Amino acid sequence: YLRSVLPSTIDDAFFDYLATLDASEVTVTAIPEGSVVFARVPFLQVKGPLLVVQLLETTLLCLVNYASLVATNAARFRLLAGPDMKLIEMGLRRAQGPDGALSASKYSYIGGFDCTSNILAGKLYGIPVRGTIAHSFIMSFRCLEEVQPRELPPRAGGDPVDLADLAVSWLQRVCDLLQTPPSKANQGELAAFVSYAVTFPCDFQGLLDTYCVRRSGLPNFCAVALALHQLGYQAIGVRLDSGDLAQQSKEIRGVFQACGAHFQVPWFGTIPIAVSNDISEQSLEEFRRKGSEIDMIGIGTNLVTCPLQPSLGCVYKLVEVNGSPCLKLTEDEEKMTIPGMKTIYRLYDAAGHPFMDLMALEEEPSPSAGQELGIRVLGRLGETTKVIPTTVEPLHRTYFRDGQVCEPLPSLPEVRTHAQVSLNLLSPAHRRLHEPQPYPVAVTERLHRLFLELRQDSQ
Repeated sequence: YLRSVLPSTIDDAFFDYLATLDASEVTVTAIPEGSVVFARVPFLQVKGPLLVVQLLETTLLCLVNYASLVATNAARFRLLAGPDMKLIEMGLRRAQGPDGALSASKYSYIGGFDCTSNILAGKLYGIPVRGTIAHSFIMSFRCLEEVQPRELPPRAGGDPVDLADLAVSWLQRVCDLLQTPPSKANQGELAAFVSYAVTFPCDFQGLLDTYCVRRSGLPNFCAVALALHQLGYQAIGVRLDSGDLAQQSKEIRGVFQACGAHFQVPWFGTIPIAVSNDISEQSLEEFRRKGSEIDMIGIGTNLVTCPLQPSLGCVYKLVEVNGSPCLKLTEDEEKMTIPGMKTIYRLYDAAGHPFMDLMALEEEPSPSAGQELGIRVLGRLGETTKVIPTTVEPLHRTYFRDGQVCEPLPSLPEVRTHAQVSLNLLSPAHRRLHEPQPYPVAVTERLHRLFLELRQDSQ
């Protein structure tokens, strides 16, 4: 194929050379997957023949850019939701194609989501899968006569019971309690709930807003859930997909608690409430501000498409050739490369929080805990800063050498756990999402001198 698209004047020996390429001379060091990484810090370094490492550029950037972007976006949702809220990734319908959707499921899980609606992601990666009853399923029913089968044996054993008839009797009692006429409860919706409950009696859940939550969805769900309870089963939750989700969740919780108390079913008041409907970061902030009774949040579009930052600008730059450091110069200091092969250290304070990342040349001795360091902070290179770290952590590990993976690769749950631990180590000032305190990244005095020398030589 290359012969067909490259100029015909290219020597055949070039294609012969390409055919001999392998990765046996390539070494890759990287910050472990799931780590918090800050701007300007090289999270991956590749050494090897120039042609080989240049061929790797596009592949590596493709693999890390979207993955890091989605994992970061998921982590932001996790920070806003808090540690106890269940988060489900539901972005398959909105992602940029099937490959993007599958990647989004995987990296949302790393970023802190609990489960996915993407069954293929569950199959391939072992991510817990969750789903809910659909509007289309509810709308496909018109009346209770359509429910087949409709009988369900008690959980403890015994003769099957007509669940539809039992639910109708409970509907009258629920409507009396809620002071709403049973005639306002949609019969097709009740039929759908009964049919679902007969099929999944241990996993019954309701989608409440196909018609009217207060007059139909809620009493119909309560009726079927109480009918199941009479037979020894327990409903697992409800979902809301429209309206003022926070306010509705509080009203629904009140109804559940009233039913639980009135009908002497203690667990009824704690039925989990899930919400969806174009959930964004602003939605989570609103839930917190208003207060809610929400237990699980399904997020799709604003998770997998990352609308606040549609792409991540990771770059792959040459920093050394044949042992000679090199430097890309530009008038924009943020786009200047940091020359030479480097070792990266994370410096911790006495409280155990990282307070600075430090770049040093590979041949420099490692900084020591308790030792005063003279460093230059990026953005303030004109002045020396003195710091004394309580703990020093080298960040890079060698993962690939001599054509072989040389470090055991963590499982997906291990990466997810590491991501949460890394985030939790950050100080609250650095971790907050609004106006966070900038996290400083610095270079050693020796690396700074090399930078100045190369810049002077290039002028």
